[in-house]
Amino acid sequence: MVTTLGIVLGASLTLTMVALHFARGTEHATPDDISQKVLERRAESVHETDFPEPMNRSIGGGGGAAAAVGEGGAEGELAEGGAEVDDDPAAIPDDEAETYEVEYVKEGTTIDVKENTTLLEAGEAQDWDLPYACRQGQCISCAGHITDGGNSEQYVKHHTNEMLGEPELDDGYTLTCVAYPVSDFSIEMRESP
Repeated sequence: MVTTLGIVLGASLTLTMVALHFARGTEHATPDDISQKVLERRAESVHETDFPEPMNRSIGGGGGAAAAVGEGGAEGELAEGGAEVDDDPAAIPDDEAETYEVEYVKEGTTIDVKENTTLLEAGEAQDWDLPYACRQGQCISCAGHITDGGNSEQYVKHHTNEMLGEPELDDGYTLTCVAYPVSDFSIEMRESP
């Protein structure tokens, strides 16, 4: 069954492969790492935009973060007295924070929410499974709709908001992960523009 020719061919192919394996290569030099040059070239080709990019993920920036600092004026800069201005409602001490009644319509209950607690945090404290992603106002995963009518900023203060424009705010939409109550109101969670 097994022929001598088959054994000879198999042995010669095996010896050839072993010889090639141990043979010296062509001494190909590995090129320098050009990844940084490629990234710089790609960044030059991406146009700057006027709209904010979530987490500024685009190559070349997108101008969102730089524009926010440049256009904002005194926000986040040192005030005349030399102290940094911090308008984050979360910084208000609990004993000084006012409390507001917020009706969570879809959850079917009204709870007291302090002005230093976001609407998302207040809902999570009730063990509700509420949607969110970034917790920084840079997406709309946590969006909700204030049903009392008017601009949502009559009822909440957004610490940061990079996704909702005036039309959405005027329609009563809010980002619950960065929205702190400033009045009593009703909200439907899981509603996005």
